[in-house]
Amino acid sequence: METCEIEIQSDQEGPKLLILAGVHGDEYEPILAAIELSVILKEKLKKGTVQIVPVVNKSAYKAGTRCGTDELDLARSCPGHLSGSSTMQDAANVSNMILECDYLIDLHTGGQLFDLFPLAGYMLHPNKPVLVEQRKMAKAFGLPLVWGTDPLPEGRTLSVARDANIPAIYVEYGGPGPVRELIVDSYINGCLNVLAHFDMLTDYNPEGKDIKYTVEDNEPDSGFLQQKMLSPADGIFVPKVSVGEIVKKDQLWGLIYTWPLNEIHKVYADADGLVLFIRNQPRVNKDESLGGILSV
Repeated sequence: METCEIEIQSDQEGPKLLILAGVHGDEYEPILAAIELSVILKEKLKKGTVQIVPVVNKSAYKAGTRCGTDELDLARSCPGHLSGSSTMQDAANVSNMILECDYLIDLHTGGQLFDLFPLAGYMLHPNKPVLVEQRKMAKAFGLPLVWGTDPLPEGRTLSVARDANIPAIYVEYGGPGPVRELIVDSYINGCLNVLAHFDMLTDYNPEGKDIKYTVEDNEPDSGFLQQKMLSPADGIFVPKVSVGEIVKKDQLWGLIYTWPLNEIHKVYADADGLVLFIRNQPRVNKDESLGGILSV
């Protein structure tokens, strides 16, 4: 797949908003939403410019995997470098695009590994005007959870934006296949809502917002999903809770059946709160995430 940036430019001056999808190659609803948006915006954009990248990490998309064929995660590789492997080159290209935009939206799902509660997130930026704008963008997107996390992680598209004082949000919703059209539609409407927030659209009434929770957590790695609720053993994971459920600490979270299936480990919720995400892939290794809880 060749580089496939799409740029829609209006006749009226205004901000430049960058929409990314396919940072991970097994996250399909964002790619479909990005393609559909590129069609919709040709008729609706009245001010400014929208640049859309439906597939950021091309080798990961071709392989149908989270990471590229060089086994690098693009969401840990920014700002990359053009002389590096395929993921590092894609990271460098997208980082340069971020530096040329005024606002960033990065669309994700949990891929084939995690199923996620729908959220719009952002880094708790030390620059107050940037932070305020990110909060507004996340709320405008309209997903049930608005989640601010610590500003320290590196290697992300959002860390590139952070260092350049560019307001940026990311979104997460669902993950495992088959494709869920509800997620595609939510992402299309959410991006249009943010564009409407910047008065960049014509003939568009923003969708109603269904925000249930607003949480900010400045603890280090508060947004690092892969470090939450780690498996005590290798085996097969059977969940006993569902995404979006409210659980109590020490409630049964799931079971780990070890091979050759002669031992069962019970895993319990480590806090009260919302089931933010759950592991969808049954096979698990010791110290891999089984999901996570968000205190709401």
